[in-house]
Parts: sequence; structure tokens; C-alpha cells
Amino acid sequence: MHEMSLAEGIRSIVDDAVSSQQLGRVRSVVVEIGELSAVEVDALAFCFEAVMKGGPAEGARMEVVRVPGSGWCMQCAQTVVVSRLYDPCPQCGSYQVQPTGGTEMRVRELEVD
Repeated sequence: MHEMSLAEGIRSIVDDAVSSQQLGRVRSVVVEIGELSAVEVDALAFCFEAVMKGGPAEGARMEVVRVPGSGWCMQCAQTVVVSRLYDPCPQCGSYQVQPTGGTEMRVRELEVD
């Protein structure tokens, strides 16, 4: 389950921000997760809760902002919306779609006291 290592990465980002900016208690962590990122949100939420125990974000809620998937179709030279990797182009049906967005995961913001 790679969601545990992702949650540990979030913890590291939160701890670094709290330490370097002398922040108080973290109330929420907003995370952007792309639809094509292969991150299971429910598993990440479970791991997030476990990993944050004993730190400045213990009890914080994780808010997820979903980022839609997009790709460049080499056949019809269009940027298209895709909901899963390896789906065909919704315009022309070609499978030559290169993902261009929605593969990322990042901490967008922290809400602190």
C-alpha cells in the first residue's frame, strides 16, 4: 500500500512547515489529488489519520481537491479530458493519448491556529 508512504510524505511536509514557519496546531491539510494519480483516497485518509498522531497535525482533517485528468491525443492533436489511464480519446477513439494533467498529488495548503 503506497498510500502509507504518501501519508508519511505529507507528515514530513507538515512538520517542516510548522518548524520553519513557527506555526501552531494544524487544523486541516488540503491535498490535491489527480484522477490519474493511482491514489486510493480512502486508504490515504486512513493512513493520514494514523501517521499524524503525536505531531502538530494530530486530529487535523484532510481535505481532498480532485484534479481532473487530461491528455494530449497524438492522433487528432487535441487536449482531451480522460478519467482513467489508457482510456481511448473521447474525440477520435485512438489509444495514443499521452497524460498531461491529473497525475499529480501535492499539499496545497495548511489551516493552522
